[in-house]
Order: sequence, then structure tokens, then C-alpha cells
Amino acid sequence: MAAAASGRGRDDLAGDGGRLSPLSTPSATRLVLEAHGIGTKYTLGQNFLVNDDVLKRIIALAEVGERDRILEVGPGIGTLTIALLKHAASVVAVERDPDLPSVLADTLYPWRERFALIEKDALNLTAADIGEPLPNKFVSNLPYAVAATVVLDYFQQFPFLESATVMVQKEVADRMAAERGTKNYGAYTVKLGLYAEVAGRFAVGPGNFFPPPRVDSAVIRLNRRVPRMADGAPAAPEVIAAACLMADAAFANRRKTLANSCKTYFAGRGGITLTPIGDLAEATDSVTLDGPAVASRLPALFEAAAIDSRRRGETLDQGEFLALGAALLALTGASAGAAAE
Repeated sequence: MAAAASGRGRDDLAGDGGRLSPLSTPSATRLVLEAHGIGTKYTLGQNFLVNDDVLKRIIALAEVGERDRILEVGPGIGTLTIALLKHAASVVAVERDPDLPSVLADTLYPWRERFALIEKDALNLTAADIGEPLPNKFVSNLPYAVAATVVLDYFQQFPFLESATVMVQKEVADRMAAERGTKNYGAYTVKLGLYAEVAGRFAVGPGNFFPPPRVDSAVIRLNRRVPRMADGAPAAPEVIAAACLMADAAFANRRKTLANSCKTYFAGRGGITLTPIGDLAEATDSVTLDGPAVASRLPALFEAAAIDSRRRGETLDQGEFLALGAALLALTGASAGAAAE
């Protein structure tokens, strides 16, 4: 039994020894890795958290309670997972490293009835993979290379997630939380802001990991929000998808005006497929737009949205991008209503 080989029996892991997670030290992490004959993998972004106080702050920021069902990506050896299982009803984790399921079988043995592991790339995860009961919170120390993509994708694809509390690279957290008009405010900020809003954040230095990463980190909490049109009605999935496309176009050439950036973006593309995402969207809702045709109608689009085309993308908020998305759909003959709550 590998866990016993590290000097700790499987059931002994349930004891806290004054710690939220018994694996939250460099020595404990090293022993587990050595017992299983594996090392950290730079290509998978593996930096194991080894500070128990940081774990406690994550649990507190996420407000993990006994009724919560948690989705975790990149559980590693189970350090954060143990802390989650001590507070939540259950945890389902996604791990792509084939060496780690056997480690987790040992470290999470005392909680095995409330833990499920999905061996898959997190970028390809589907709701069908997760199964019932569906999780309501996303809490993870994310692999930094995919963190930004995973967070946005999960808010788009998994409407059952109420919040995300994730460890990411500081620069990614800056983009997530950027204010309009600042250098970090871009297409990603706009798109994420259509689905979620920042509810808290704290910094985490490199010394809290084994091995220490070469970057600073941050834990950020994002709560799901319902984007609304100017009249207060919730935006339809197709409008949100169109707003995301307009954000990409507006920031394609950041230093240019909306008119010039969007013209360059659309004129250089042929067919553009808009696929609405969310619980109200249907597979048949996809719309194909002709890029050059959209480029030729941009003046009318900006007029319909009541947006001055001489402005730059970083000056627009989410509501204005929704207006641009609705105008885009209206001018191309696609449906652009507001979804019922």
C-alpha cells in the first residue's frame, strides 16, 4: 500500500493533526510523490500547494458548506481535495495525468464514498461526464496554462455552477477582475463578465507551492451573474454569443477605433458560426454570418446600438457589448430577443 509506505496509513489521513489537510507541507507532499515513484510535471503545470493557511482561506472564500457539491480540476495528490471533502457533501475531480489516480486512491481513501474522479482533459469535459448529482461550485488550484480557458468555458457550458473559486496566475486574475479603461481590460474580461462577477480575491506567493512556480498567484472568486439588456430583461443566449464575437472584433486591434478594428476583423473572415451556449440554447440555434457582409454594414450596426464607432473597445462595458450583439443579429436577420428567466 503506497500510502503506508510514506509512513502514513490510509485511514490516518482523516486525522487533521491540527491541519485542514495533512498533505499541506513540502515534506508530506514529497513523501507521497516518492512513495508512488513520481515527480512533478512541468508540462502539466503541477505545483502542489503546501500552505494550510492558504487552504483555509480558499475554503472560506468559496464558502464551502456541507450541502455543496464541488467540481475540482487538477486535484494533484489531493491536498485541496481533502480540505474540500472535510466541508462539502461531495467532490468530483478531473485529472488528465495517468500517474495520479492511484495516488488519489490512497490519499482520499477515507472519503472514497464522497469522491469521484474523471480521468480526462478538463478542456473536453461535458456535463454527461460529470453525471448526477451535478456540482454547484467550482473550486480548484488550476493548471495555469489552461486556467483562463477553463474558467470561461465552464461558466458558458455548465449553468449549474453558481460560482468559481480558483487559484490562477496573478496576471490571469488581473484580466478577470480588470476595470473598464485599464490595460488589463480586454475581450476575455468582457466575455467572462457576461457570465460572472468578481466576489473576492487574495494573493498567493511562490513559496506556498512545491516546487515554487516562477510566477505570482492569486485566488479569485467569481459568482455567476445574469447579463441583462438595457430594458432589464435577461439577455438571450444568441445575444450573449454575438456580444462575445463583437468583443473579439473590438479588441482585434486594440489601439484602433471600434470602426477600424471591427472592419479589419470581419473583412478578413469568411463564414463565422455563432453557437449560443447555455441551458436555454439549442443545437439548432447556431447562426452563420458572412464576415465581409458584416464589415460592410458596420456603420448601421453602430447606429442601431447607439455606440459611437470612434470609441475604443476598452471604453465599452458589458451592457454596450450586449447592445452591439443584439444589433449584429438584427442586421443579419437572426433572432435577437431576450430570454425568459
